[in-house]
Amino acid sequence: MDILALNCGSSSVKYQLFDWDKKEVIAKGMVERVTIGDSFIIHEVPGRETYREEYECPDHEVAIHLILKTLVEDETGVVESMDQISAVGHRVVHGGEKFARSVMIDDEVLNAIKEVQHLAPLHNPPNISGIEAAQANLPNVPHIAIFDTAFHQTMPEHAYMYPLPFEWYEKHSVRRYGFHGTSHLYVSKRAAMLLGKQPKECNIITMHIGNGVSHSAIKNGVSVDTSMGLTPLEGAVMGTRCGDIDPAIPAFIMDKEGYTPKEIDSILNKKSGVLGITGHYTDRRDVLEGIENGDKKCQLALDIEAYRLKKYIGSYCAALGRLDAVVFTAGVGEMGAAIREKALENLEHIGIILDKEKNANTMTRKAETEITTPDSPVKVFVIPTDEELVFTEDVVAILENTYTDHMKFEYSFCKPEFERS
Repeated sequence: MDILALNCGSSSVKYQLFDWDKKEVIAKGMVERVTIGDSFIIHEVPGRETYREEYECPDHEVAIHLILKTLVEDETGVVESMDQISAVGHRVVHGGEKFARSVMIDDEVLNAIKEVQHLAPLHNPPNISGIEAAQANLPNVPHIAIFDTAFHQTMPEHAYMYPLPFEWYEKHSVRRYGFHGTSHLYVSKRAAMLLGKQPKECNIITMHIGNGVSHSAIKNGVSVDTSMGLTPLEGAVMGTRCGDIDPAIPAFIMDKEGYTPKEIDSILNKKSGVLGITGHYTDRRDVLEGIENGDKKCQLALDIEAYRLKKYIGSYCAALGRLDAVVFTAGVGEMGAAIREKALENLEHIGIILDKEKNANTMTRKAETEITTPDSPVKVFVIPTDEELVFTEDVVAILENTYTDHMKFEYSFCKPEFERS
């Protein structure tokens, strides 16, 4: 059984084809610059050279057609025909309060996703376009939606409600939702395995740090708080997003600079964060190179980001009461030794004793590594995330009618015999 996972962004489509019977990735890749011109596909197959093709994709339907064509053509193909694809799993960023689990997509589900797209105007519309395009190209296979927000639907009311007029929640669904749910799910369950415990026995802080950044406080295996809010703008410092700021700042700057609401929203989402401080960079490797060259703004960007990470660890430790582990994941979390060290320094009082040598030598996206000393009461792990595997397992479980929800479902990566490919 071959499962296709699709992650449709506004100008890109990531994909992975997974052989469930052999438990291995057959192919993966990305179509970039969808809808904006000069688009191309990068296609990777284990044991082969990476394939690249220029191909204009004015919309997501053409992009998905290109992916399917690439999967079956003689030169690039990995399956004989489309008939070998058993189902498609779709990442959907925002499910609102309607979805606390992955679901089979039908007209009712698709309409419900459309009804909450105003909560994620940058993300849900391309997700919807991807679903409709895939359904058009693969009309005879099941399509399943996997929601970023579903994992965080276990948050208690006092954690997800904002201290705002209550009618905003009743009329407009204004509340904290959280994102990166499949990543937080995967690494928290893997951390429990590394601790030798069941997820329900563990209190863990998970830190997904890439261009987008979010953290989650996980108590007894379920999310009880998370840093992103109504939208992915709230929370930690990110590549181009500001994260937590004084909410009066946008109105103040709009008055001083004459920006429109749309313009200020664009600045907060696309021109702030690490980019806003440095003026040039979002890639933390560039920031570190700038520091080596004496760039004070790069140093400031690193200091701000690490300080905010430290504050989230402290606040979530207080919320959890007992802390078993902290997990770093995603591109920066897995590769950013300098950021991890700075965020974890002087946290011995809460039980975190960093092994600086282990941390400095952990610069791979393949290995699961503990970076604390043997006597550290709280363990810190670097765990490569695998959101596509969560997609695949949810899809298969729904097809086989064995899926209830992420809290009760026994994922294969929770089992001792699981090995990363």
